[in-house]
Amino acid sequence: MNICVFLSAADLDERYTAPAREFATLLGKAGHTLVWGGSDVGLMKVVADGVQEAGGRLVGVSVDFLAAKARPGTDEMVVAKDLAERKALLLAKSDAIVIMVGGTGTLDEATEILELKKHALHTKPVVLLNTAGFYDGLKTQFRRMETEGFLPLPLTDLVFFAEDGVAALAYLEESAGIH
Repeated sequence: MNICVFLSAADLDERYTAPAREFATLLGKAGHTLVWGGSDVGLMKVVADGVQEAGGRLVGVSVDFLAAKARPGTDEMVVAKDLAERKALLLAKSDAIVIMVGGTGTLDEATEILELKKHALHTKPVVLLNTAGFYDGLKTQFRRMETEGFLPLPLTDLVFFAEDGVAALAYLEESAGIH
């Protein structure tokens, strides 16, 4: 399965890097392909290293202004002209999406993917990996949106909140019929 992971390119401490490394190792050992922003820095590098070291494939989608930070030695690397094209390519090349910790870029990617799913423009499973409670506030906001009628479908049909990588991967594999 090609699993797109949206995440930060920042250098982060162990409370984020250790769970990211664990998830990446699980993904690689299971024979899945990482589809990600292609950067070889920060948390993006941690995840790419983990997947590659565990035997998984790497498909990167960088963007012109970040091409200098693109990871060498991937199985495939595409350079998009802008962020909009990058997001479209990441979605097109993936079977499922995992949203890990990140900043405004990750939040932008997450909300666009969820908006597309809300309008049935894709039906891929989406997991929000809530490492160290990072997305607790967003989860509360989504529940409020659902309760107050802002979501046309149940929140559980839109996104699965996973507290760890084991739960995230299990959900994705179950969604894909992999046991």
